[in-house]
Parts: sequence; C-alpha cells; structure tokens
Amino acid sequence: MRRITLLTIATFLMMAGASAKEHSVQQAEQADTADYTKFRFSGTGEMLARFMNYGPDRFNSTTAGNTKKHRADISIPGLSLEFNYKITPKWILTAEMTFDLEGASLEHLNITRLFIPEFNVRAGYLTVPVGLTNAHDDPIDFFGPERPEAESALLPSTWLETGIEVFGSFGRRFTRFDYQLMAVAGLNAGEFTGNRWIAGGSGSIFKINNFASPGFVARLDYSGVPGFRTGVSFYYCHNAGSNADEDQDFSNIGRIPVAIGTWDAQYVNSFLSARANITYGYLGNSAALSDAAQNDFTIAKNTIGYGAEIGLNLASVTKGKCPVIYPFARYEYFNPQYRGENHQTMDCRLEVSKWSVGLNWFIFDNLVIKGAYVNRQIGTSNPFAAGPYNSKNEFQIGIAYIGTFISR
Repeated sequence: MRRITLLTIATFLMMAGASAKEHSVQQAEQADTADYTKFRFSGTGEMLARFMNYGPDRFNSTTAGNTKKHRADISIPGLSLEFNYKITPKWILTAEMTFDLEGASLEHLNITRLFIPEFNVRAGYLTVPVGLTNAHDDPIDFFGPERPEAESALLPSTWLETGIEVFGSFGRRFTRFDYQLMAVAGLNAGEFTGNRWIAGGSGSIFKINNFASPGFVARLDYSGVPGFRTGVSFYYCHNAGSNADEDQDFSNIGRIPVAIGTWDAQYVNSFLSARANITYGYLGNSAALSDAAQNDFTIAKNTIGYGAEIGLNLASVTKGKCPVIYPFARYEYFNPQYRGENHQTMDCRLEVSKWSVGLNWFIFDNLVIKGAYVNRQIGTSNPFAAGPYNSKNEFQIGIAYIGTFISR
C-alpha cells in the first residue's frame, strides 16, 4: 500500500501540465487517438476516506441490521496507468495496469484496427459497456467520491472480458449514433451470489475462462444534440452454468441464461451536469442455482437498480466569481433480490434506497476534490421514508484525477 501511495503522489505532481483525457468511449476511436501520433502514457487515480456511523455487518444476528458504531477508513480505490502505441495510424496497441483494493492487475490488453468511422475492430481484454459506469468509468465522470452503487452492486465494475468488438459511428449532426457489438467470454455462474447477483461472475485476463457459452453485448448511443447523450445496452449469455470452473456442478439443473438491459443518459452544459440510469436483469433457473451453489443468500431471478444525479456549476452561475464547484445531489435505488422464482424468499436487507449530497471542486479540468454525505435506508424503495433497519450514514472525501503524462 505504501508503494502504491507513493506512486499516486508522484502522478499527482505530474498533473499540473497534464491534458484532459478524452471521456467519450465511442466517437469511432479517432477522437481518442487524435492527441498523439506515436504513443501516449496516461493514467487515472482515486483516493477515498470514509467516516461511518455503522458497523460492517448488516447480516448479523440482530434484527436491526447494522449495529451503531463509529469507524473510519482510508484507501486508494484505484490507480491506473495506460500505454497506447500506434504501430501504424490504423493499428493501435493498448495496455493498462491497475492497482486497486484487490492488488495489481492488467486491466486492458487489446489491439485496435481502425478502418472507417462507421466500422472498426478491437480484440483482446475489453471493457464491457453495459450500464453507465462501465461505459464511462473514469473517476471524474460522476459526482461524489464513490462510484454509483445502483450498478456496481449488481454488475461487475469495471466489467472486463476477453473477446472481440466491432464499433463505430454513423449519421450526421442531429442523427449521430455510436454503436458497439461484442462477443466475449460469458459470465461464470459459479461466482454468482445472492447479495451481489452476477457481479462476481466476470473473467480474468490471466486465467483460462470457459468459452462454452459466450456473452453477446450490444450498445447504442445517440449523441446528435450538443451536450446530450443517451444510450441503451444489452447483454445475453445462453448458459452461464457451462462457463463455471466446475461445470458439472450445474449440469443437472438445466440451462442458466443471463439477460441484462440498461438505459442511461447524460446532459452537460456550462451551467449543469445531469445523469440518469436504469438497470434490469434476468437470471434463469435461479432457484436451482441457489440450491446448487449453497450461498448464504438466495440468488434472485430479477434484479433492478436506478439512479439520477444533478450538479450545478457555480463558476458559470456567478460568471467566474467562484471556482468550478458543483454542488450535487444523487439518488439511487438498488435491489439484488428484487424478485425470485415462485418459492424463493427474498431478503429485504439487500434493498437499499440511497441519497448522496456534496461538492465536486475541479481544481483543473482533470483534477477534482470530492466530498459527500451519504445516507442509505435499508429495506425500502421509498426515497423519502426510513427503512425498517438501521440506516447507514457516512461522510466521504476523495480526490480523483485523469491525465496524459507523456505523448508524442
């Protein structure tokens, strides 16, 4: 951890002259490669401190949920270093190393072949763009120090798989669209759990992942109105059980299909930024899977999460008399046990209604200090009502950056 901290501080010292990294995942990749001719070395990073009034275990023997306990922690949720190299202007190699709470890992390793804006190909270890956070996962792309939970509590985040992708842009002006189509290693049903649904089921770059039932991904974004983007994404795996490390564990229970659909939108102008997202998931044969997996929690058939956030740019409102500070508010609801099969019993302690209010202070375009007060109500979908269990309250403060250190 000390080495990672020193590395993070060193990258902060390099930020003063760093240029902002392209945030759009789409734009036919040309926009993301136009700022260098041969190679680029860039990075992102986050630091987070939390001050909480609840104990760590919501599922203890008490009927009130989390115990009341004052505690605090500090961490580096993520530090990423990315290298892009243009073998030719049309062939691009990308490698990214990530240091996070689980250790060091290679997050991206892929090669891209650019053809025309409407059609390009990428192969290797890829980001699966299902949901708002996976499609736009840079740490300055959301309000508050912590990534939105309405997706990360249900889906892998950042979701990475080995496979192949076709992507591009089409249309002009008010009819502009971006698309991504992918075939990747399918989810592993052996890693599904009741409290995080399929979030643990993604593959690993240095592991032989079963490809018996691949995952198919489609994403379409509309970006024809300046400052506005909206998109939908879909994921389907015909039988996640056949991708398990020990597929015989699920061979007797039948097919385990996974289907996920999401919608998200963003509007940004000089005065405000607003985002919203919805995630809905389906897992077939969930009751039989729960029995075979023997998890602590029932694995649900359906899951749901949604949220919205809005922030106001005080620098624009005051005509430059105030720094670039965004007061914001965000509401989220998520439930990894939204609905089960007929005889399944859902655990309402996994149902969360969450409010976050705080500030994002942009010292530079690519360096932001964040603070937020967070309130989670447990066991309710009502955004304005207390749940039947102890609430979870905390204050968060963090720093996030994204920048190019060297390019040529």
